[in-house]
Amino acid sequence: MSGRWRRLLSLLPAWGRLAWWGIVGVRLERAPHEVHQAAILSEAGVLLTLRADLLGWELPGGAARADEDGEAAVVREVREETGLDIHVEDLVGDYWRSGFGAHCARVYRCRVEGGVPRSSGETPHLAWFDPNALPRTLLPWYRGPLADALARLPEPVVVRERHGWRAILAGMAIDLALRWRGPEVPLSGRAGVPVRRPR
Repeated sequence: MSGRWRRLLSLLPAWGRLAWWGIVGVRLERAPHEVHQAAILSEAGVLLTLRADLLGWELPGGAARADEDGEAAVVREVREETGLDIHVEDLVGDYWRSGFGAHCARVYRCRVEGGVPRSSGETPHLAWFDPNALPRTLLPWYRGPLADALARLPEPVVVRERHGWRAILAGMAIDLALRWRGPEVPLSGRAGVPVRRPR
């Protein structure tokens, strides 16, 4: 069986797990679901990771453990997902998303301090992209936080947005396109710059 058909066959279980989490799972949590994500900027561009479940480029990060604050969580998550050690420069903002998969994404502007770049089970690919030529397969809810991180606003922002059917369909279209074409080729036609330690 070809890689394309294997990727397509894995679509239904992945979408089923995401549907359960987005509709039921987040509502079972006692506190609002919160994730901590890094906008990692350097001369090489912005570092994006490719999700393993819903294929699409995103900012690396994840949820905090019980004993962690947000900055510690984002540093740990980036190390686990990319192999890179980062320094948190400042908070970009809080992005409160209602609707499907309701959560708050706390986004930090960061820089690389060391480490050896590598993929992981959660992020099978990572690459540096020119901020002016982001891949069309960047999941759309990351465009606003990335623009805010690049703008270096004087104060953190608080953004409220709804993830309705348009967001769901946009994510599904990106996932389907990457499963069909293969995750190593962003739809922009520009493959990610190989990961290297920024100067």
